[in-house]
Amino acid sequence: MSSSDCPELNVAALSDYLEEHLPGYGGPLALTRFVDGQSNPTFKFISRNGSYAMRTKPGPAAKLLPSAHAIEREYRVMRALAGTEVPVPKVYCLCEDETVIGRAFYVMELIDGRVLWDQSLPGIAYTERRAIYAEMNRVIAALHSVDFSAIGLGEFGRPGNYLARQVNRWSKQYRASETERIDVMDKLIEWLPAHIPSEGKPAIVHGDYRLDNLIFARDAPRILAVLDWELATLGDPLADFSYHCLSWHLPPGLIRGIAGLDLGALGIPSEEEYVAMYCQRTARERPALWDFYIAYNLFRAAAISQGIVKRAAEGTAANARALANKDLVAPLANAGWEIARRLDC
Repeated sequence: MSSSDCPELNVAALSDYLEEHLPGYGGPLALTRFVDGQSNPTFKFISRNGSYAMRTKPGPAAKLLPSAHAIEREYRVMRALAGTEVPVPKVYCLCEDETVIGRAFYVMELIDGRVLWDQSLPGIAYTERRAIYAEMNRVIAALHSVDFSAIGLGEFGRPGNYLARQVNRWSKQYRASETERIDVMDKLIEWLPAHIPSEGKPAIVHGDYRLDNLIFARDAPRILAVLDWELATLGDPLADFSYHCLSWHLPPGLIRGIAGLDLGALGIPSEEEYVAMYCQRTARERPALWDFYIAYNLFRAAAISQGIVKRAAEGTAANARALANKDLVAPLANAGWEIARRLDC
C-alpha cells in the first residue's frame, strides 16, 4: 500500500485489520485522501479485488466538539437504509477501536458517479436541471417517508422536542467554537427558543441534505448515493427539508445559493414549486411557519460554519479551504435575523 498521500494513518495496521474484517479484501494497492468536505476525512483505497471508500474521525490531535464527527451513526443509518427507496452506499465494516489506526473509521462501497457542486448547475441542459431537482426532491421525500422502526432505527434519536434540542445544541456548539463576537448570533440564540413551533410526526432526518452530498449517475439525473450522514437522527422532517431549501434564500457565491437568478430560464423550480412537490410526495400541508424554519437553519448553518472556522484555526479541519468559512458566519446570521425580525412584526 502506498501511504504517501496519507502519512498520518497507520497503514500497516489498517491493512491487517482489513484482512480480517473486510470480506474479499485482496490487499490494498493505493490509498489517497479526498480533498473535498469539511468534517470527517474521507479516503479512497484500491485493493486487488476492488475499490473502497473509508471515512474516519479527525486525527487524534483534533479537539472534537461534543457529539460531532459521529461516524458510527453514519454507518448505522446507511446500513439500516439499504434496500429502501433511499440510495446509500453499501457499508462493510466499522472500527470504533481508535488504537488500530489512531482514529475510528468505517469502510463502504466506492460509488462511481458525479458530484455537482453548484446549485445553478452550469453546463447542464435545461431539461436535465429540472430532472436533477425533481430527483433531489424525490429522495428526501422518500427518506422522510421511511418507517424507521421497521428498519431498526426506532432508538436512533429521542422522540419529541427536536427543534428545541437542536437550537440548544447548535447554540452550545457555536459558543464552544466562537472566535469573535457576532451580535446577531447572540440575538438568534435568544430569539429562537421563544418561537419554536409545534412538531408533527418524526422521521429520519439527514441533517445536511444538499446537492454536493449526493452522487448522481454519470449518464442520467439519478441519485446513486446520499453521503455524509454524520448529523442524522430522528426529528422534525420540515427542519431537514427547509435546510435543504436554503439555496433559494442565499445569493450565488454564499454556499452556492441561487437567490436572484432567473430560475425559470435555468429550468430550476421556484422555492414555492419545490416545496409543493415535497408536500405532495409526503402528504403534508405547506408549513404555516416556514419562515421560522428558514431562520433556524440560517442560524444552524452559521454555527456549523463557525465550528469549521475553529477547527481551521486549530489546524484540524478536513479541508484546507476551511478558513474561508469565516466569511460565511456573519452573512448567514444576518440573513436569519432579518427573517426573525419580519416574523416579529
